[in-house]
Amino acid sequence: MEVLWFALVAIMIAGYVVLDGFDMGAGIIHLYAARSERERRSIIASIGPVWDGNEVWLLAGGGTLYFAFPALYASSFSGFYLPLMMVLWLLILRGISIEFRNHLDSPTWKPLWDFVFTFASALLAIFFGAALGNVVRGVPLNPEGEFFLPLWTNFLPGTDAGILDWYTILVGVFAFATLTLHGALWVWYRTEGPVQERSRRIAWWALAAVTVCMVVTTIASWSVQPQIPASFARYPLGYIFPLLAIAGLAGIPFYLLRGRELMAFLHSCLFIVGMLTSAAFGIFPYVLPSNAPTHLGLTVYAAAAPAYGLRVGLMWWIPGMLLAVGYTAFVYHRFAGKIRLEGEQEGYGTY
Repeated sequence: MEVLWFALVAIMIAGYVVLDGFDMGAGIIHLYAARSERERRSIIASIGPVWDGNEVWLLAGGGTLYFAFPALYASSFSGFYLPLMMVLWLLILRGISIEFRNHLDSPTWKPLWDFVFTFASALLAIFFGAALGNVVRGVPLNPEGEFFLPLWTNFLPGTDAGILDWYTILVGVFAFATLTLHGALWVWYRTEGPVQERSRRIAWWALAAVTVCMVVTTIASWSVQPQIPASFARYPLGYIFPLLAIAGLAGIPFYLLRGRELMAFLHSCLFIVGMLTSAAFGIFPYVLPSNAPTHLGLTVYAAAAPAYGLRVGLMWWIPGMLLAVGYTAFVYHRFAGKIRLEGEQEGYGTY
């Protein structure tokens, strides 16, 4: 039961990154891909009906994590208190930038919130990547399963590492490039005209950066975290996860060249899912590895809630998630197709 919940949490986190990831990517490319007010409206309208619903998956994943692995939730939220507060503020800024930009028609008001939208989206991508890097690298857990990390120390991933070191920064850059690619492919799929063409060019540049970062980050991860090669050596079937990532990455240029917008975006989704499930499989059975000699890390068995609670929770989790998936599918189906702003055709368009 503990392993099942570990897999469910990993899937939910991957689902959140896929869904809210293209929102962040659209924000990252917002100022470059759009050169006029109308073009910026088209990018925001491409995520307008879904961005707040996408963030629900972050709450759902956090709630599931709290329910299934309370020890992990308590340890990580206390140890990562500072960066979590920074992430919270960036999430708030990103949300209000979308909502506030249309409240005043001013030559300074809208550019201000457009900048905040891009700035918060870019930092969120880097912070989420650095957070993943911390989990993969390990944290200095004490015998009670607690830890504290400063923002940085000497930028080396040793026992006295901070939240930021060369490895976690590398993963943050990788996440930034990945979500930039993901967002560019989404905007390419949803828009037309100059915005679409600029998004396609951004996607090519981001694809090159993602490919380089993937190779470098993979080598660094196997070096920094010895549990990763051990897990793949023990369970060779786990190689299916990085193969999914490679297949997704290989499909992106194939469909970019052929102008198959949706297929390119779906392969970006596959790449993200493959990379995140590879990371989860690599650190298994740990949910929070330790780089301290006094503690081996929190395993799925030590961090999980009692078995009875996990069984009862599963009976409630299944119908709840079916409702969430059904609603998400309905919204994406309802607002599918190219963006049509007000004054052109009917579509999503208070922007």
